Amino acid sequence: MPKTGSTNFLQIVLLILAGESVFILPFVLARIFRPTFLEVFGLNNFELGACFSVYGVVALLSYLYGGTLADKYPPQKLLASALILTALGGLYMATFPSYIMMRVLFGYWGFTTIFLFWGAMIKATRMWGGKLSQGKAFGFLEGGRGFVAASMGAIGVFIFSLFVDSYATQMSSMERQEGFRYVILFTSAMVATVGVMVFLAMKSDPTEKETHLQTNSSWNNISKVMKIPSVWLLMVIVLCAYVGYKLTDIFSLYAKEIMLFDEVEAAQVGTFQLYLRPIVCIAIGLLADKTRASLWMIIGFLVMLVGAVIFSSGVLHPGVVGVFILSLVIAASGTYAVRTLYFAAMQEGKIPVAVTGTAVGLISVVGYTPDIFVGPIMGYLLDVSPGAQGHQHVFMMLAAFSFLGLLAAWRFSQLNRLKTV
Repeated sequence: MPKTGSTNFLQIVLLILAGESVFILPFVLARIFRPTFLEVFGLNNFELGACFSVYGVVALLSYLYGGTLADKYPPQKLLASALILTALGGLYMATFPSYIMMRVLFGYWGFTTIFLFWGAMIKATRMWGGKLSQGKAFGFLEGGRGFVAASMGAIGVFIFSLFVDSYATQMSSMERQEGFRYVILFTSAMVATVGVMVFLAMKSDPTEKETHLQTNSSWNNISKVMKIPSVWLLMVIVLCAYVGYKLTDIFSLYAKEIMLFDEVEAAQVGTFQLYLRPIVCIAIGLLADKTRASLWMIIGFLVMLVGAVIFSSGVLHPGVVGVFILSLVIAASGTYAVRTLYFAAMQEGKIPVAVTGTAVGLISVVGYTPDIFVGPIMGYLLDVSPGAQGHQHVFMMLAAFSFLGLLAAWRFSQLNRLKTV
């Protein structure tokens, strides 16, 4: 069980704050403000997807070696450096750079948020949870991250609404840019502040040395991890779940284009879905500790599949706002449930703690490839078939990956059930 005490509580709070703050600039702002984001930067959906692809390519190269780095060094300095460097990128973003320089910026964020950060955060969370509370640890992490994202998003929407309010349709692009600039600057300041807090307040666990690798050969560790069957199945599970998470980016755009909400209302929809995250993640994490993580991953993929089928069916239109909100809750809940558990399932999958960073790196190399391909595909589908048809095609893609993830989660459950018999 996690150790009790104020130090342990502070540790998980700092991990939660850091774990979401680092991704707000490259991901959350575009998710909540997607229609406005496209306009103020002069991008179409495909070009924004291309920016995410550059991020994904750099991240792909960073996952593996960043993971091995996390197995050798304590997280404090890695996490703090990543946050501060990411915030500096936000200052540049506030200058509204060109499309080419936006791609460079997203590539830079691919390095700062992954190489220095990702493996260290997952390993620190796994250590906090111990052997018996992995669901609780990752439920708190993912749920807390959702609450941080929603809170930051709500504040951002409020700041932006001070400039657009009910006159949004009458404002010039320059006025919209000015309002969004304050959102970016506020976010950058908060990310940097969290970085300083982590550097000053996060302490190393005295028992942590036991979880660091004693060998200097990263390749030996990689070879060891690749022999674990659960790692390969988790690659597929993470990939399919992450496709679902990436597609939550378009709910605010769907609200504007299909449900005919205005910009502020669409941004509020984006914020609402983020508030679902802490509720679902904490509940699923606690349930997983009482049963098995793999069981709830199977259920999560089933719920994702149901939500994807509803959106892809074309039954949603401006006259059924309630059905739209319910469908959003279904699709997002399934996504958040699986996202909560795929690293919590490492304990069930018999992956040693000492190679957590390396395993996370290997799983992420495959699992997070949607950062490369989902953005452009989604942008292409939306731009080639404007309106409802394009959105239906996007959710058909989600249905396909939900089904594949369901199969992989079922196989993971069967494999590890046989191990424990």
